Amino acid sequence: MNTADAKRVLETALLCAHEPLTIQTMKKLFIDGSEQNEIIGADTIKLMLEEVRSHWSEKGIMLVALSSGWRFQSRPEMRAFIDRLNPEK
Repeated sequence: MNTADAKRVLETALLCAHEPLTIQTMKKLFIDGSEQNEIIGADTIKLMLEEVRSHWSEKGIMLVALSSGWRFQSRPEMRAFIDRLNPEK
């Protein structure tokens, strides 16, 4: 798997996840099914996450690292707009 494809896999997993993903969890995305060998390690995943974060830097959502893992979230400046979807009663 090339780096571009691996980053696409990471982005997809992070965008579809219901909770933050740890590096350990993300490593499972890149296990060779037949031999259960890692084809991409933690250090490479961290580098790719930084590249994904950079790629999303000018968009309305951002990739953040939390104590519980990595996730996408809306930028603070987007909050006023997002809040319009669920106005308080």
